[in-house]
Amino acid sequence: FDFIDAIADKYGSELNLRKGNAFCGTGYIEGQKVMLAKPQTFMNLSGDSVSALVNFYKLDPTQELIVVFDDISLAPETLRFRKKGSEGGHNGIKDIIAKTGTDQFERVKVGVGEKPAGWDLADHVLGRFSPEDREKFEDAVKDAVDAVSLMVQDRTDEAMNLYNRKKEA
Repeated sequence: FDFIDAIADKYGSELNLRKGNAFCGTGYIEGQKVMLAKPQTFMNLSGDSVSALVNFYKLDPTQELIVVFDDISLAPETLRFRKKGSEGGHNGIKDIIAKTGTDQFERVKVGVGEKPAGWDLADHVLGRFSPEDREKFEDAVKDAVDAVSLMVQDRTDEAMNLYNRKKEA
């Protein structure tokens, strides 16, 4: 949701629609019409919202879908991009694949770091970052906004080359 808020702010979009069990907004990114969506389902059921929007707007997920999501296997400053692939252990992506019927959509993983020992996974991903990790995460979100801005212009390879790496210390 932090990513959606950041990209909506940068491009002047408002999430003022409710469709497919998601808060949505339309706008333009570098001249390309887009819809931004924040699913309002449990994360494990994200496919319900995504597939409802894909079906309602008659979108081709292999060409017109970019999913941005958290990844506990990546440090907070890290982004990873994929043009397609498996769910990689992420239940929300698994549900999107199942409900859209394809794993051939672009995705951006935003690192949130591993959960601390003894913590519940939900508490970790829904909790707050330490101040230093929050700063790293916010930098990654800014990079993700810039990268997705390239991706909607069919410049995914360029976005991957620029941002698909761990930041230098």
